[in-house]
Amino acid sequence: MVKDGRGVTVRLVLAVVVVVAAVSWAVLRWWEGAGHGLPGASWGSAVLLAFMAVGIYVAGLPVRRWQQGKATRELSMVRALRTLVLAQAAALTGAMVTGWYAALVLLRLPDVDVASVRADAVHALVLLLAGVLLTAAGMAAQRMCRVDDDRSDREDDDADASR
Repeated sequence: MVKDGRGVTVRLVLAVVVVVAAVSWAVLRWWEGAGHGLPGASWGSAVLLAFMAVGIYVAGLPVRRWQQGKATRELSMVRALRTLVLAQAAALTGAMVTGWYAALVLLRLPDVDVASVRADAVHALVLLLAGVLLTAAGMAAQRMCRVDDDRSDREDDDADASR
């Protein structure tokens, strides 16, 4: 997902949210119109998404410490690359989760005055927010893995000087 060194952009994340929400809304509306119930949302899923968001953010911290020169141990470049890919995947996954649950919330809104529908809407809203949290954690970890052009130029100069 890295294009021109920019990685996953906010614009791409927003596009994924909108497309997934639109497609999900259409499919779920058709599904409900065919007489089927809408899928439920569980609290466990929200906890899992929040746990994943924290894990991804924490995975990016050693990369940031190494880039700032504060690391006490050497960082494997393979680990840094894996952290970057994980962060980008998390950002896009969070965007898809956000779009899916946004569609569910929108479908529940007309009947939100019914207690059971309101409870389902609240569950879906919490999961929507967990998706936003996962996206934010992925974007933050991706940012931690960014190597600025001036930093990479200095490292090349340092490597040339040591030869």
